[in-house]
Amino acid sequence: MTLFSYEIFDAVARQGSFNKAAQQLHLTPSAISHAIAVMEAELGFTLFNRGKNGVTMTSYGASLYPSIRAVLNSDEALQQSIARLNGLEKGKVKLGAFNSVCAGLLPQILKSFMASYPQIEVEVYQGTYDDVKEWLRTGQVDLAFLSATCREEFNLTELFREPLLCIVPQDWPEPPNGIMTPELMDGQSFVVQCDATDAEMRQFLKKYSISTERRCHVIDDQSNIAMVEAGLGISIMPRMLLRSCTAAVKIYPIEPEEYRVVGLAVQRPTAMAPAVEQMFHHIVDFCRQMDPQLL
Repeated sequence: MTLFSYEIFDAVARQGSFNKAAQQLHLTPSAISHAIAVMEAELGFTLFNRGKNGVTMTSYGASLYPSIRAVLNSDEALQQSIARLNGLEKGKVKLGAFNSVCAGLLPQILKSFMASYPQIEVEVYQGTYDDVKEWLRTGQVDLAFLSATCREEFNLTELFREPLLCIVPQDWPEPPNGIMTPELMDGQSFVVQCDATDAEMRQFLKKYSISTERRCHVIDDQSNIAMVEAGLGISIMPRMLLRSCTAAVKIYPIEPEEYRVVGLAVQRPTAMAPAVEQMFHHIVDFCRQMDPQLL
């Protein structure tokens, strides 16, 4: 198989559609279909399941995908190294980020990075912790923001810590000294998100043995805040998410203080492409020099 056939496989896997892959690569859908059929004939097994709603990788295709991504990443690194030897800073970086970082911090990082390296193309992929971890495992992203809750699987370079805060409805009684404690939260109704998003809250509840009544299970931060605003429960969220909150809610610090630790993980730490390495160091420097009030 050729490098271009790997690019076709990657495009179909990402897009879940021959038509969309064709648009991405500026080919016809029939050319994409033919290329995949040739690959399958050469390999001796089916790579994609075809259906009315698109295509999905077979177990064989999924097992090959990390190796195909590794080949494409190596080629990208080679091209970037050649460009660097020619005195050019160019290439592509694929960056994964979870919601709060994507909305609250990444725009400033990208703006400053693009001002310094205008020829480096950056693609951003936003998702839950689980999404970002899977993209990093398979090579769909080169580097990614992750919470320290993912530290067992990835080697994280710590970027910053942000305190966890308690968010309550507007009519919630004022806690003593304006501070929430585990005792005050025990037995209350909580608005929670999925495990892949709400890992810090779940760790907090477990650490302090807080029993809860969980009425609302939501999948995004804004829904979480909206449910609290409606009086359906309280919640625990990182400060970055609440920095610009305009909802009719009250926000309190928690004692004892607990933090979300955010770090940066790299898909290939010992073989970063030049553009990826530039982005890595830029993010680390930006986060360590930024005003803590940004969090």
